[in-house]
Formats: sequence, C-alpha cells, structure tokens
Amino acid sequence: MAGDFEHHRHFDGFADAVTTSLYDDTRSRSPVVAPTLRSVKVGGDRPLICVTPRWMPGHDQFTASQSVGDVQMEAIIAAGGMPVMMPLTKDKGLIRAYVEMCDGFNIPGGHSVNSRRWGEEPRDPEELAPARDALEFPLVEMVLEADKPLLALCRGMQLLNVALGGTLSQYLYDLPPREGMTHWRHSVILDRPAHPVEVESGTLLSEIVDGRELIQANSSHHECVKDLGHGLRISGYATDGIIEVLEVPSATFALGVQWHPEYTWRSIETDFALWRAFVAAAAR
Repeated sequence: MAGDFEHHRHFDGFADAVTTSLYDDTRSRSPVVAPTLRSVKVGGDRPLICVTPRWMPGHDQFTASQSVGDVQMEAIIAAGGMPVMMPLTKDKGLIRAYVEMCDGFNIPGGHSVNSRRWGEEPRDPEELAPARDALEFPLVEMVLEADKPLLALCRGMQLLNVALGGTLSQYLYDLPPREGMTHWRHSVILDRPAHPVEVESGTLLSEIVDGRELIQANSSHHECVKDLGHGLRISGYATDGIIEVLEVPSATFALGVQWHPEYTWRSIETDFALWRAFVAAAAR
C-alpha cells in the first residue's frame, strides 16, 4: 500500500477539517435538546452507510486525526446513501452498536495491515495504523456475522483477506507477473485508469458490471493479496496477475476491490456501478 500511504501522508485527497461554532443568545430562550439517532428516522429513505476513518499521526503540537475524504462521502451520497464516519475505537460494544445501527459498511484505503497477523515482520513499521486494525478486524467479523453489506477498498480488501486467514505480499513486485507480462505501475494513479481488470464470470462483480469481461481501474498500492482467506473467491485480476477483487459468496454483499473507486466514480462507469450496487444492497 506504499503508493496509497505516500499519497495520503502528503494530505492529498483528505477532507478539510471544518469546525462550526453556533452562537445563540440563550438568555431569553429555553434550552434546545438535540434529537438522538434513535429518535428520528435517520436519512429518510437513504440507507445509513458507516465509513471507517483514515488515521494520521500527530505532529509537533497537533494531535492525531481521523477523517474521511470528500470523494468517499460524495460517492456514497451520489449513490443514494447517507454516510456517517465511525470513530476509531477498540470498544467492541460500541462497534457492535454501529453494526446494529447502520445498513452498510465501507472500509477505505490507507496504512498497511500489520503483517504480524500472518507471521511476518513489517517491512516498514511506520506504515502501520494499529488503531485502524483494532477497529476494523472486529468490525469485519461482526458485519459478516450480521450479513450486512460490505464494500472494502484497497487496504480494506487486504484486511478482509487477512481477517479470514489469508496473507499479503508486502511488496507486490516480489510476486512473479504472468508469463509474457511485466507488472503494471500500481502506485499513485488515482485520477484516471491505471490498468485493466479481468472480471471472472458468475461473480458478484460480473453482475454489477453487467457481464463485462474487462474493466478499467485506477491504482495506489504496493501490497497485494498472496494466499487467499477462507470462504473468499477471487472475482477479478489485473492482467499482470495481481488479485484485484475478492468477494464472500456466502454473504448477501461483501466485496473488496484493490483500487479506489471513490476517486473515479464520476469518470469510470463501472466504478459508480460499484457504489450504486453497494448502496442498493444496504437499502434492502
């Protein structure tokens, strides 16, 4: 995930942090009690989509921060969902409350998954985000147990594979490409297609993209799936042989893609189709 990590280490693609202060003369008014999520119909007809946050370490006087990129929120809204950012927490009771409350779950890209989970030392410990691992591993387990829709992107797809007992290659270029091929450039090409992806027939991905055998994807990662986790199916490969799409066939909707459709949903038809299918599954 180096390309993704390096990209976000420079703060590109992150939502601006906006703080709104409300000023009111309360001397002549009664206190206003804000409604809770459970006291209103959340989102109207829009399914509530829980998004786990990216994490950035603190620097100098600044505290560490959690955020969701504008493009992520915009894609969910355009597809008909109502996004809500989940806090980084290891409180399993709170995680379960979000699983019960929300209709769908979106795990974005970001830092590398800790390789100690499959018995390897990390290639670069600074690329890890322990707080995300502490949240997202139990979250994935609970979401799959509840059979609620899951769309996992880049790091999210890799974490899904590791959560189900699979492994990753910490440097994808260590894996041999297909015979007669060289590896595509997989790092930091977010605003346009980087390479084609072969779609396996009979898969959820194939259904989403209307049976297309080849689609285009952007790319920003240096790690990739190596050994497949239990109960997963490969539903797409880059033409150099790198695994690009995973799904859980036993689930109603559980899909992981190695690229970043949040950046190209406006320009690549099949990327917006991913968001529409995910939100539609959450609405059901």
